[in-house]
Amino acid sequence: MTEFLTDHGVLVALVCAGFAVVYGIVVTQRLLAKPAGNERMQEISGAIQEGASAYLRRQYMIIGAVAIPLIILLAILQNWQTAVGFIIGGTLSGATGFIGMNLSVRANSRVAEAARGGVPPALDVAFKGGSVTGMLVVGLALIGVAGYFGILTVTGAVDSDKEAVDALIGLGFGGSLISVFARLGGGIFTKAADVGADLVGKVEAGIPEDDPRNPAVIADNVGDNVGDCAGMAADLFETYAVTTVAVMLLGVLYFADSFSTELAMYPLVLGGVAIVASIIGALLVGTKSDRVEGALYRGLAISGVLSIAAFYPVTDWLMADPLAGLDEVTGALANATVTDLWLCSVIGVAVTALLFVITDYYTSTRFRPVKTIAAASKTGHATNIIQGLAQGFQATAAPALVIALAILAANELAGVYGIGIAVMAQLSLTGLIVALDAFGPITDNAGGVAEMADLPEDVRNVTDPLDAVGNTTKAVTKGYAIGSAALAALVLFAAFKFELEEEAISQGVGLENLFNLATPDVLIGLIIGGMMVYLFSALAIEAVGRAGGQVVEEVRRQFREKPGIMEGTEKPDYRQSVGLVTAAAQKEMILPSLIPIVVPVVVGLLSVDALGGLLIGVIVVGLFAAVSMTAGGGAWDNAKKLIEDGAYGGKGSEAHAASVTGDTVGDPYKDTAGPAINPMIKVANIVAILIIPIVHF
Repeated sequence: MTEFLTDHGVLVALVCAGFAVVYGIVVTQRLLAKPAGNERMQEISGAIQEGASAYLRRQYMIIGAVAIPLIILLAILQNWQTAVGFIIGGTLSGATGFIGMNLSVRANSRVAEAARGGVPPALDVAFKGGSVTGMLVVGLALIGVAGYFGILTVTGAVDSDKEAVDALIGLGFGGSLISVFARLGGGIFTKAADVGADLVGKVEAGIPEDDPRNPAVIADNVGDNVGDCAGMAADLFETYAVTTVAVMLLGVLYFADSFSTELAMYPLVLGGVAIVASIIGALLVGTKSDRVEGALYRGLAISGVLSIAAFYPVTDWLMADPLAGLDEVTGALANATVTDLWLCSVIGVAVTALLFVITDYYTSTRFRPVKTIAAASKTGHATNIIQGLAQGFQATAAPALVIALAILAANELAGVYGIGIAVMAQLSLTGLIVALDAFGPITDNAGGVAEMADLPEDVRNVTDPLDAVGNTTKAVTKGYAIGSAALAALVLFAAFKFELEEEAISQGVGLENLFNLATPDVLIGLIIGGMMVYLFSALAIEAVGRAGGQVVEEVRRQFREKPGIMEGTEKPDYRQSVGLVTAAAQKEMILPSLIPIVVPVVVGLLSVDALGGLLIGVIVVGLFAAVSMTAGGGAWDNAKKLIEDGAYGGKGSEAHAASVTGDTVGDPYKDTAGPAINPMIKVANIVAILIIPIVHF
């Protein structure tokens, strides 16, 4: 078996990834065969589909225009293999988001129709719809990485495994570029539409959420899909692909040519067996009662346990010989054993579980943080904002400690390479994580379809609890994404340092005091890296404010010029709002998206020490900013829902008005700036690796 995995590890990974794609195809066919509801439901769902597809097509055209000069630069700066990898990564990432989102927008009316039969059938349709996106993310990412690595090595297009892995960095960059645009553009779209719809619809007109009389209601539902479905898919696609490549790179750098094949195969096979475990977990999600959260998390727990069990034999088969031969290598990994590496993978899965628990605590209506924000709403808008900010800042402490302890433990077991294995194991559950995230917009849209199609109250009594759980799963998956992004960036930084030292040796340059914190250049880089995070976030939040303001004016205009909308004698123009937000989001996403590309290049041309400091600054500041924004925004959102469920006077009370303000402030935090920081961190690190040939030593 050892010899088979060594010789055919790529094939094993590709077969496992193929299972994920087959799962996606089979489940898609079964879901589309389910009834889509009455004519009105299908009309509403069709409008959401049309808006989401139009937005993504336009977004990908803009990304293509940005990508063309980058492809040329990569071919010149690196080689054609890296440029081709960039194209593969970008194409697969875009395809993942587009295909997954298209099923998501078709599942909404089917969930609403299934809700006539109660929670169990509605949950089944909603989760299965989200699971297609999740399995496509890991399946296509692993096919891209393993497939391109196999092509490069089998065809002789490269001279060594190290050169093949170097070319894969281009694939990671392609996925990262799509991700930062998708996360940012989708976030601007969804929150601008949400803010505009809420401020005029709920606050000014006093109509319910998802009321068909609101001209921005379709744009709001479109935004849920392009932001939380396509955006999260692109985000975790690139995290998964980039981390796999980074761990492969660390392996071949650590072990030189002695065991490069085993080291390149190891993360690929780990990812492959975890896909099989994720499919099993997904198939076991279901309930015969109304306990939705328990059913969802049970599937995740089963996948985690199965993955941990499978990781040991894979580690033993592929890593026993390299670890036994360490005396022949430069002392890398010191005294690490197979069990040590396996324990690193256990740490990665444990980090996932802990981040879920922590984020759930800070964003769920069941616990103190959300309850304190709701209580603060009794005394007004300002106290709601103050308490929400405080809870967001407080929410950074526990994740930071978990990540720090995980880094410490993995490093003690197997050095930086052990940290890489822990991150790879953490990302092994990506398929189910994305499924949980996509579950959110599907159930949210299902509630919207039920409201707009005037379905019976018992249908809303099913879709509303599903939507509430979906809000929680969206929040906890964002916490997972941020934690994995920080750890993945650390692995990338280690790879950057290794590659930099190799380049310096080849040029005869000494790097005795590399990244010494007492050096002014490093301190300057740290400051610039931290500045990048806040400048990026500021531009993203400002973009939501501008675009949201346009939606507010448009909704007010339609209410003013079409008074029959409120009486039901005239129909609102949904297309106008969708088109307006689409144009605004596409325009606003370009400038902030260029920050993690342009700034590292400029700094690297001036000083390699400053570039190293910049990367550290981006990772550290980015982690805290992203966690505080996403957790704080999620807490604000659920504080509003807690009041809408009857606390502190319920809907229409002064506390409710204050909570709507808090939720509106939190929207661009949790769904635009916060999540977009994840790919921004990794783009900066990948760009730094790619520009090593031109940095100033």
